[in-house]
Formats: sequence, C-alpha cells, structure tokens
Amino acid sequence: MSIKVKRSRAQPIARLLSKSGDISQLMRLSRLIDQAQQHLRAHLPEEMREHIFVGGFREGRLTLISGQAGWLTWLRFEQRRLLELLHQLPGFESVSGFTFKVRPVHPIVAPLRNTRSLSADAGKTLAECAEDTTNPTLKRALERLASHAQPPNE
Repeated sequence: MSIKVKRSRAQPIARLLSKSGDISQLMRLSRLIDQAQQHLRAHLPEEMREHIFVGGFREGRLTLISGQAGWLTWLRFEQRRLLELLHQLPGFESVSGFTFKVRPVHPIVAPLRNTRSLSADAGKTLAECAEDTTNPTLKRALERLASHAQPPNE
C-alpha cells in the first residue's frame, strides 16, 4: 500500500504575505500586538514597563501578561485609562476589555558578544605574514585578522 503525497510548489515569501491567507493575517496580528505593547509600555510607570507583555487579542479582549500578580492588580484599577489609550491606535477601536494572566515570563535576551582583543604586536605579525603569503585567500584572511589589532600606543 502506498501513500500518495501531493507536492506543492514553493512560493516566494512576498506572494505568501500579500495574499489574504493565514500567514498575512498572522503577520498583521503580530504587528498589532507589538504596536499595542509599545504604546501601553510608553504610558506605564517606569518600574512596570519591563514586566508587562501583551499576549494576544481575541474576541475583543487584549490579554496582558505579567510574572507578578501585583502588577496586574494595578492594571485592573487602570483599565479605563488603558482602554482610552488603546482606542487612540488604529485597529484597536474594537477592544472592549482586558484579560489578565499571571505567567512566568522569559523575555528574549540577545546573547552577549564574545569579543577578543588583539595586541598591536600580534596585528603587526599577522600583517607581515600576509605580505609573505602567496595564497590570495589566506592573505585576505590574515589581513582581516590584522585589521582587528589595537592601534599601537605612541
């Protein structure tokens, strides 16, 4: 017994995003959620901003998420003001309320860059090696490495 698979052709991403399909709706919703989060955070007290996240939009309600219940309690008292702020944004006129959820939040943090320094002497040695090398690929690589050296102290 064999299973027949319908092969679909790959499509350019621009065509997928321009259609009114699922992907374009998902991208639009993602942009709206990001816009709502930025707008709300701009109007929150400084100490709260990094603890409040917009989790989604469903059935006219915007979901606000925090890792601590105390922040959400404060937001419950500020619901009317926050709704007025959201109604200023295009696309959020239909928001009728908020759903508050306490969830562990793990924001994405970019990893720290591991940078190394190269002494001026090491850079000079690499540049000299590059001059003596006949292989063009190796020569370019050595020159690139030498360019990362610290300037000599005068």
